[in-house]
Amino acid sequence: MSFPGIPGGRSIPGPGDMAGMSQQEQELTRALQATMESCAGKTVMSGVMGFALGGAFGLFMSSMSYDTPLSAQGQQLTNLPLRQQLSRGFRDMGSRSYSSAKNFGIIGAMFAGTECCIESYRAKSDWKNGVTAGCITGGTLGAKAGPQAAAVGCIGFAAFSAAIDAFMRRQTD
Repeated sequence: MSFPGIPGGRSIPGPGDMAGMSQQEQELTRALQATMESCAGKTVMSGVMGFALGGAFGLFMSSMSYDTPLSAQGQQLTNLPLRQQLSRGFRDMGSRSYSSAKNFGIIGAMFAGTECCIESYRAKSDWKNGVTAGCITGGTLGAKAGPQAAAVGCIGFAAFSAAIDAFMRRQTD
C-alpha cells in the first residue's frame, strides 16, 4: 500500500511486500494490519484520534474566551492578582479541553464503529454506509433531548457524512 504524494514511493508493507523482513517483523506487521482492519481496532483508533483532536480544539476555543476584559467574566478576572488569573484560566482551559476531547472521542468511536458494522453487514463499501452511520450516530446523540432533536441529529449527521463521503470519493485527474 503506497500513499500518494509521499516522495520516494515509500509504502506500508502489504501481504506480498514482506520480503526482507524477519519472521518476527512479518508477524507484527500482520497483527497490526489485522487490528486496523477490525471494527474494534477502527473504533478504538477513531475514539483516540477524536479525543486528541477534541482536546486541541477545546484548548483553542477556551483560550479565545479570555481575549477581552470587556465581558463580565473578563472584568472579574482582571480584578484578581496575576497568579489567580493564570490559575483560573488554566483550570478552565483544562476542563473545557477535556470536555471537548471526551465528546469528540465518543462521537468518533460511535460513528466509526457503526459504519464498520454496517459495512461488514452489507459487505459493500459505498456512501450509504457513512450516511446510515451518520444518521444512527446523530439520532443517538440527540435522543436524550426528544424525538425532534433525534430527527434533526440524524439528518444533520447524515448530510455531513454524505458531504464528506462525496468529497473523499470524488474522482481526481
